[in-house]
Amino acid sequence: MTEQHTPAEGFRILAIHAHPDDESSKGAGTMIKYVSEGARVLVATCTGGEQGSVLNPKVTDVPMAARDLAGMRIGEMAEAARHLGVEHRWIGFADSGLPEGDPLPALPYGSFATLSLEHASAPLIRLARSFKPHVILAYDENGGYPHPDHIMSHRVAMEVYEKAGDPDAYPGLGEPWTPSKLYYDKGFNTDKLKALHEAVLSDGRESPYADFLKRIEDRPNADGWILYDTTTQIDVGPYIERREEALKSHRTQIDPDSMFFAVPAERQREVWPWEDYVLAKSRVESELPETDLLAGLRDGGEA
Repeated sequence: MTEQHTPAEGFRILAIHAHPDDESSKGAGTMIKYVSEGARVLVATCTGGEQGSVLNPKVTDVPMAARDLAGMRIGEMAEAARHLGVEHRWIGFADSGLPEGDPLPALPYGSFATLSLEHASAPLIRLARSFKPHVILAYDENGGYPHPDHIMSHRVAMEVYEKAGDPDAYPGLGEPWTPSKLYYDKGFNTDKLKALHEAVLSDGRESPYADFLKRIEDRPNADGWILYDTTTQIDVGPYIERREEALKSHRTQIDPDSMFFAVPAERQREVWPWEDYVLAKSRVESELPETDLLAGLRDGGEA
């Protein structure tokens, strides 16, 4: 039976992401849910994704995608934010890109992942002290997957959680504010992928998840994924269509025929209507497992 929660007016959630499109592929349904309950949700995008490539073959002939990918991604992010209903801030750091080759090349000078932690964290500290989030959504230590900007986003999120409320840290960046909880997003949740895989097979179709799951089974840590146990599941069943529209907004990055959309929304509601998280840090008491990011805050927590 789904637990019923009271409206979330007065609460604030800050989601820290590396690139535009990350917010729509990780926790998008959760953000829609809490906005619909009355919470304020702010997405902070650390870089512009300008080092990325056009990953959707359907837009390779769009002139702007080739001429001004960074500009096109700004428009995509604005459209996604409208679907999500969130507030949005560009933090303004340079995309580090995903290095490839052996040996790996150096990251671009001055890019996000090359900065000192203090330099990279300062604008997020200022933002947190202004926005005053009760909850921070972040990546795990390996960035969810090992992209340099994702790993730096994790480090910055942890710094914000630990230092935004410290009056001796980051002077001149606003009045201290102490967030109450920090979660790691579990976008790469093998239980979820297995459920979707089985649903596709039971519908008589070839599964796009098969190779991915086999790679994890054969070499569970080869791609850098940290397999945390889930502590918190958020029911986002009513918001799956809007979540998918937000993701499709990122046309340069997301093929609408990709595995993201292999299972129809109604079928997803049957087999896996949740988004999954790990409660990594908390200054309030809540009983695990949780079904609410605001558990421990709604009763007696300050909004």
